[in-house]
Amino acid sequence: MHFEYLLLIEGLIATARDSIRGENPSQAALRRAVSTAYYALLHFLLGISADALITMTASPRGAYTWHQVYRSPDHRQMRKACEKILTQQFPPQIEELAELFIEMQRERQRADYDLSAHFTKSDVLSHIDSVERVMRAFETTTPEDRQAFAAFILFKTRTTP
Repeated sequence: MHFEYLLLIEGLIATARDSIRGENPSQAALRRAVSTAYYALLHFLLGISADALITMTASPRGAYTWHQVYRSPDHRQMRKACEKILTQQFPPQIEELAELFIEMQRERQRADYDLSAHFTKSDVLSHIDSVERVMRAFETTTPEDRQAFAAFILFKTRTTP
């Protein structure tokens, strides 16, 4: 795996947890933690997809290619791909990852844009824990399943005429 995105994910998870330490974190801190946990999961999906399809090499072209794949999907495309994954026959670890991505994207949008939304520390910690859990569970999947997942995430599904 590409080392830099793993460090980013670890940092995002730590930042999400650190921002809500103490007994009564503010709504702003809770909202920021939800959003940060979502971005940790997003970068995980981007990284595992790039890793599944591109072998990182020391050459500038290898690094460029990996980063192009890493940056290619957008949030909406990824959500739609995750919704489609749930209609396929993927292992439970991948289905859980897809479900959580959909849920966390919804929660991130609530946290960032819904001024009437209220978050509790226990709910936010649960979100962060879920993100960590599904990332660990995904590591137990086969390379073939990871590649199939990456293809769903990265490429638009086309139907045969």
